[in-house]
Amino acid sequence: MRINMRRVVACLLAVVAGLTMGSARGWAQAPAGVPAGGGQRGGGRGPAVPPLIMTSSAWEDGGVIPDKFTQAAGATAPSPELKWSQVPPGTQSFVLLLHDPEPVLAKGSKMDITHWLVWNIPGTSTGLAEGVKAGELPDGTRQVSLRSNSYMGPGAPAGPYHHYTFELFALDTKLDVAQGTPQDAAATRTAVVNAMDGHVLGKAVLVARFHRQPQ
Repeated sequence: MRINMRRVVACLLAVVAGLTMGSARGWAQAPAGVPAGGGQRGGGRGPAVPPLIMTSSAWEDGGVIPDKFTQAAGATAPSPELKWSQVPPGTQSFVLLLHDPEPVLAKGSKMDITHWLVWNIPGTSTGLAEGVKAGELPDGTRQVSLRSNSYMGPGAPAGPYHHYTFELFALDTKLDVAQGTPQDAAATRTAVVNAMDGHVLGKAVLVARFHRQPQ
């Protein structure tokens, strides 16, 4: 039998061309985000760090804070118990800020009311007990508010609820910010915020609603 070599070569070229095009389509149609060939992209990222969490036994996030911890109970109302967990590795200290975002001290002011600013809380701490004492504490914790060197409870008048916001920051350092006085609360808050810049490892937020009951 005589074999037509030209026809054989043409058939082989056609087969090779078909295989090549099919392979190219398979590579071109690889799912987005997955390398051609089906392998998973490594990326080199480690496991995600769980977020810092802050809670209180007195109310749930976004709930109404009991009168016991507000100005409805008087100017010396105790601070509520606060707890936090999932602290970022390397935390050296915490900063806690309680502020009322609704009102401002003066028209056009860029800073709302500082109800409680606490800094240099030890990095080994897992919370604050109810009724934190006023002034600088033995462990180096410092604090100030608009009216004293201690906690100032929510005091919104009757009307719409105010959303008192507790913000907790985990830092990789301690802050060299002096105790300050209530008269300088705004300046102290600015100094603390500036000193925190570049040192925040994590943040947690806890919101408490409050308004006075109509008379």
